[in-house]
Amino acid sequence: MTYPTVLPAGPPAQRGQDEQRDGSDYSELSRRITAAGLLRRRPLYYTVRFGAVALALAWSIVAFFTLGDSWGQMLVAVALAVVFGQLGLAAHDLAHRQVFSRRRPSEVGGLLVADLLLGMSYGWWMNKHTRHHANPNHEGKDPDVSPDILVWSRRQARKAKGLPRFVGKHQAALFFPLLTLEGLNLSFNSFRALGSRSVKRPVLEGTLLVLHFGLYFGALFSVLSPGKALVFIAVHQGLFGIYLGSVFAPNHKGMPMIEEGTRLDFLRRQVLTSRNVRGGALVDAFMGGLNYQIEHHLFPSMPTPALGRAQAITERYCAELGIPYHQTGLIDSHREALRHLRSVGEPLRAARD
Repeated sequence: MTYPTVLPAGPPAQRGQDEQRDGSDYSELSRRITAAGLLRRRPLYYTVRFGAVALALAWSIVAFFTLGDSWGQMLVAVALAVVFGQLGLAAHDLAHRQVFSRRRPSEVGGLLVADLLLGMSYGWWMNKHTRHHANPNHEGKDPDVSPDILVWSRRQARKAKGLPRFVGKHQAALFFPLLTLEGLNLSFNSFRALGSRSVKRPVLEGTLLVLHFGLYFGALFSVLSPGKALVFIAVHQGLFGIYLGSVFAPNHKGMPMIEEGTRLDFLRRQVLTSRNVRGGALVDAFMGGLNYQIEHHLFPSMPTPALGRAQAITERYCAELGIPYHQTGLIDSHREALRHLRSVGEPLRAARD
């Protein structure tokens, strides 16, 4: 199925029709999803899942102190990168209230998992992610497609200056190497955000972040020689960044971008800008259910184990309405994203500096 690179603003009459559909089309889908019982909490599932992640984290810590000053610690770094990726997915589900229906336990769990265990500000990330959910792939409103380093549309490429202009020329080839820095980037932005309004509890989050990195660096440099500690950090943080990028990049990258002034109702805005990834139980576990990105965006608080059943209902409903619904395999999803990155960087490669 072919999609436009950008969804342009429609004529005024079409905008009015889209706005009128908002209350009916999505409401009908929501009614079907609710009738199927897919919004009910799944405490047993999350108890088992979070328990498994906690055991994996405990095993990694025990293995680290057992091995001591050994190059075998690099295997622990690899395992810990996967554990950190799963912690990130756990923080994501807590932020969306998929685990608990009430705000307080969701927030407490999110602070402990994100700030203390992961070293990422829960408040900063939640503010950023909420804005993404409201306007996915919107050039002016989605922080995930702001041209900070990469450019996501040809319009951004033509306006790019400095680092985005330099990187954008070859961003498809540089994408995965840049992901190795994503874990460090999240931590850097978390500390920087403590002075902004996006973090409501800067003292608490700052304390938890300092405690995390105090324990992290303290353990590394007390057990390992300086050289091994630095290599451990590079392996752990690099693979952690690649894991996160491999989970989040297939969801929207390469799907249509939305121009300022475009009017789309909620259902179409979420479906047209999102991509599902097929792959069965292994992909479900690897991506933490975010491979059902369309359904997640339509029903953010839906527990992970219900997303598969919701997918069948949503795809069938979109077919009834004639709304394009896109899903592909994991490898193909990355190919589509990389092709998009290369395509939108063309103006920079063609321009003469």
